[in-house]
Amino acid sequence: EVHLVESGGGLVQPGGSLRLSCAASGFTFSNYALTWVRQAPGKGLEWVSSVGTSGLGALYADFVKGRFTIARDDAKNMLYLQMNSLKTEDTAEYYCQTGGYANYAQPTDRGQGTQVTVSS
Repeated sequence: EVHLVESGGGLVQPGGSLRLSCAASGFTFSNYALTWVRQAPGKGLEWVSSVGTSGLGALYADFVKGRFTIARDDAKNMLYLQMNSLKTEDTAEYYCQTGGYANYAQPTDRGQGTQVTVSS
């Protein structure tokens, strides 16, 4: 059974940083592209970033380019999202999921999410 468990969210002031983690199990992690998506209250799902196998082909939504960095550690079955220069509009529930950008709206598996709140 596939498990994706996000952690690392919290309350941070504008301009601050957070590092989200996603622990994966139940599948051959290294064989999959992986994605972070987010959903703010009352808004639709937004694609944030994806990374291919072996850490290649990282893609970012325009609104996070230069601020967020996606990374994976296949030895530990971990996916990360380093978020710097956070803005209030980054407030959302963040989810990790299997697959890449092409199917981000209908992933095979998605975690339960971790809440990020950016507020002064």
